[in-house]
Amino acid sequence: MKPSPKHPRLLPLSAMMLAGLSLPALAQEATKELPTVNVQADADKPDGYRATATRVGKVLQDPHDIPQAVTTITNTLMEEQQVGSLREALRNVSGLSFNAAEGGRSGDNMNLRGFYTFGDMYLDGIRDTAQYNRETFNYEQIDVLRGAGAMLFGRGQAGGVINQVSKTPLRIEQYKLSGSVGTEGYQEVTADLNKPINANTALRINLMQRDEGSWRSNPATGAEPEIHRKGVGISLGLNLHTDNQFWLNHYWLKTDDNPDYGNSFSTATRRVNQNFATDTFWGTDRTFDKSDTRMTTLVNEYRISPDSQLRSQLRIADYERSYWARTPSDTQAPNAQALILNGATANGGPTRVSDYETVTLQSDYSTRFKAAGMQHEVLVGVEYLYENAFRHGLRNLGGTTAGNPPYYAPYDAATTGTATRFKSDSYAVYAQDTVEFIPQWKATLGLRHDIMDANYSSATSPKLKFNENSYRAALSYHPGGETHYYLGWSDSFSPTADLYQLTVTPQPAERSEVVELGAKWLLLDGDLAFRAALYQATKEWERNGDLESTATILTRKRRTKGLELELAGRITDRWEVFSGIALMDARILAIAQNINATTGVITAGADGFVGQRARNTPAYTLNLWTTYKLDERWKVGGGVESKGERFGYVPTGALPTLGTGTAFSPNTIPGYLRWDAMVSYERKDWSLRLNVKNLFDKLYWDQLYDNGSFAVPGTRRSATLTAELKF
Repeated sequence: MKPSPKHPRLLPLSAMMLAGLSLPALAQEATKELPTVNVQADADKPDGYRATATRVGKVLQDPHDIPQAVTTITNTLMEEQQVGSLREALRNVSGLSFNAAEGGRSGDNMNLRGFYTFGDMYLDGIRDTAQYNRETFNYEQIDVLRGAGAMLFGRGQAGGVINQVSKTPLRIEQYKLSGSVGTEGYQEVTADLNKPINANTALRINLMQRDEGSWRSNPATGAEPEIHRKGVGISLGLNLHTDNQFWLNHYWLKTDDNPDYGNSFSTATRRVNQNFATDTFWGTDRTFDKSDTRMTTLVNEYRISPDSQLRSQLRIADYERSYWARTPSDTQAPNAQALILNGATANGGPTRVSDYETVTLQSDYSTRFKAAGMQHEVLVGVEYLYENAFRHGLRNLGGTTAGNPPYYAPYDAATTGTATRFKSDSYAVYAQDTVEFIPQWKATLGLRHDIMDANYSSATSPKLKFNENSYRAALSYHPGGETHYYLGWSDSFSPTADLYQLTVTPQPAERSEVVELGAKWLLLDGDLAFRAALYQATKEWERNGDLESTATILTRKRRTKGLELELAGRITDRWEVFSGIALMDARILAIAQNINATTGVITAGADGFVGQRARNTPAYTLNLWTTYKLDERWKVGGGVESKGERFGYVPTGALPTLGTGTAFSPNTIPGYLRWDAMVSYERKDWSLRLNVKNLFDKLYWDQLYDNGSFAVPGTRRSATLTAELKF
């Protein structure tokens, strides 16, 4: 068949990529581009609260069919809750808690099932592990694959993978503008503009600008924590609805915030310090947190046959970040200079400038066939990742005394000291086969091999190389299309390279393994999904998430045992619900030794840490959001979020105690219950929605710096009114 002018014969992206795979050279030159890639089933018919399609398992499928726990936050759910940031959206994920920022790991920083997720952030299946504050304006949905995911995604943790799914062009012409105003100076405008250019070409543009103040302030100056963010997401679809589709996606996000590091703890009570009011903010108008994120992605889906597809992506990304923050004090009140006095020396607080550049090539081939009387679903893939990172403190443009206090400017790196530099080439190959060996029974087996070759600025350990295998296995029973029972096992690894910090003697990579027994049911003709999962996740050689810490290894062995229940979808034509509960027992099983990078001295944590609950891991979490349509125009809704108490401490030193006691007494934030509410009025072309967060004005501690120094309170009662215009 000859190609027509309307359907040119384009080469698949994978062929063009593999023809000239001199990517290390390309990576050296490609630095200032940016990415955004995409996955969705049929965006013209968006899901309600129950997602019907995901690519978090590498191929497009119903989450119901994945033999692993999956939580999907849909665009509908995010819009109804008036969610702006990724962190706010993830309140809908049971078993998740938030870490406060410090040590270079500020930005989106969460624990899932008790384990860090900063190495498990993805955008459309490609690593997005840079530390910045993400926005949701360009998201179609957020998929959370729980458990070890290294076989599918590469190095990572035991808690799970958080994959952000970008918006891409739709078949229909559609435009939506929204504007929001609220308490504490909240203002946001967004635009979602979709334009089909012809039968096989379409353009989608998403725009956002958001400004927000705070209920907290510096009593000396009136300065507040602030959020100022704007972004652009552009997706151009070419050759759409053919066997050889292309998407060119570009994403840009700029943030200009004033960071809030909360309040300190009291050593006398191990609770948040009461010497200063809860609404006290230690930052000033001088402190800042700025970032500039740029990504460009080329995506190709080449359908070889009805049962075979080759999907390839090439992304170039650059993440620039700079901040000057002010940590709180338990004895010194805030001042206009953003300093804390240590005797006659003025401490200006933590500073950072960083630039993280990546080039990623990823290609997946998936096919279905029958062999030896059995149905096979095969996935094979290759991946290359180039990383080039720079990190340093900011240059002090002031002095070191109260009369001449420190002062810092954004992106002005220090001229003294040694910057941390990191370059790495990573290669991976993987294969997985799902076999229906007898009717209704499937076995999944997967293997991935990763090679990481990294160079560091560290004088004590300048090189690191890892060759690691990762595995995935599952047994599934499908007695009917609405029911899925499974037993799965998966593992993962994560080298110290993820944190860009090394010891005198390189330690083994983190290793994690997860065993999960689960069940998934589709109820009410598939409108409502219910799942249950019982799991055990074990991690060895757990690393520190704080880049400033000299103790790289936190624990030798740690384990979380848990139960999760989740309900999502439509109960009736008018009533929808999204809810989850997680019960977690997270314990330290063995302490670890650390080798000081300068002196070589070996230290270990106290034996009393063994058996203690892990940091920032509540015994339970609960989330519920539900809406009900009173008629064709009015809808009401509300929800609750609850977490148990959480601990903050350093498991590599002395056991935290109270006074002269010897019992384990870590810094603790209490559990909380927060209620939200919503009412909306919808017409064909426009709508109004009122959201009230923290309806009963509850004081609660939202983020915990898990080393134990401080905690950040959550928002007090706030109201936002949103108007939408659709045409």
